[in-house]
Amino acid sequence: QVQLAESGGGLVQAGGSLRLSCAASGRALYVMGWFRQAPGKEREFVAAISQSGAVSDYADSVKGRFTISRDNAKNTVYLQMDSLKPEDTASYYCAAKNTYLRVTNSRAYDFWGQGTRVTVSS
Repeated sequence: QVQLAESGGGLVQAGGSLRLSCAASGRALYVMGWFRQAPGKEREFVAAISQSGAVSDYADSVKGRFTISRDNAKNTVYLQMDSLKPEDTASYYCAAKNTYLRVTNSRAYDFWGQGTRVTVSS
């Protein structure tokens, strides 16, 4: 069992940046993913990163603007969000799983954080 705690959300103007963090409890390393959910919409994949950090994937909607990274010494994953748009407004969740398979599928993840809210004003 791993506990995940997101932080770093907030209110930002369009074109601005935010960095989200997700701290995992314990020492075990997991494949980590970021998902988001806007009001009235389904949860959608944002980005994922392998245990080593060597492999990552992004949703087309954030490719080139968001960067996922990790610091394994701190067991923390980051989501650097640049050039933010109003449509990026959502609650952002980090999630963990053991293998780098079906990383874009939220149902494939075993552990979830509570989420952090991101609001981008126009």
